[in-house]
Amino acid sequence: MEYRNVSLPWMPEQHAMIPHLVETTVLTEQKAALRHDAKTPRYLHISSQDQNKWGHERSYRLQVYSFNGDHLPESQPEERAMSWARYKVAITKHKDAERSSSSVYSQNNMWSAPVNFNSYIQDNDNILQEDLVAWVTAGFLHIPHAEDIPNTVTVGNGGGVLLRPHNFFDEDPSIDSPDSVYLAPGTESSCDTNRMACLAQESCAPGLEPFTYHGFEGVMKFEDELH
Repeated sequence: MEYRNVSLPWMPEQHAMIPHLVETTVLTEQKAALRHDAKTPRYLHISSQDQNKWGHERSYRLQVYSFNGDHLPESQPEERAMSWARYKVAITKHKDAERSSSSVYSQNNMWSAPVNFNSYIQDNDNILQEDLVAWVTAGFLHIPHAEDIPNTVTVGNGGGVLLRPHNFFDEDPSIDSPDSVYLAPGTESSCDTNRMACLAQESCAPGLEPFTYHGFEGVMKFEDELH
């Protein structure tokens, strides 16, 4: 998203900064590696040349929720064992030899790590129209405190990633779920399609008279008399 200074249609002599969506296609692994401390674009999409019936590229959106602390300085020798943490998101070309971002053996010998994730990025392969892997780093830093006992609150203590279809389908795919309910116009009061319409008949709910609002007729008449 970027701001542009545009003229207002209803007041052409006035201008305002209006946000606009700017699309950029990333072609290489190094360009698709977003550093931990770098500004992340608002929308991250992994798309293809296939289009839905509306003419939009079928894609999946990556939404990352992370509250990580500062990463270990890269000058430290043990950082190579956790070089994956340099990046919030890294998109690489799929390779059978690049199966994991780290190794369980790194915890015993972090100064000579068997897996150096940063080498995946240094290859700088082309990622256009390739089978891709999304490496996502998400987490949070929790400092124990008195309110953790007896139960640690989970609200605000979490991180994760959502992979959401974006223009991938022609419509909301949940409409085809077997337990979905569709109410056509005019069927809202039918008990066959809307059980809530018959709630008063099937429960002990009180029978209330329909509410009717007539505006300020009495008030306006009273004001006229005072005038």
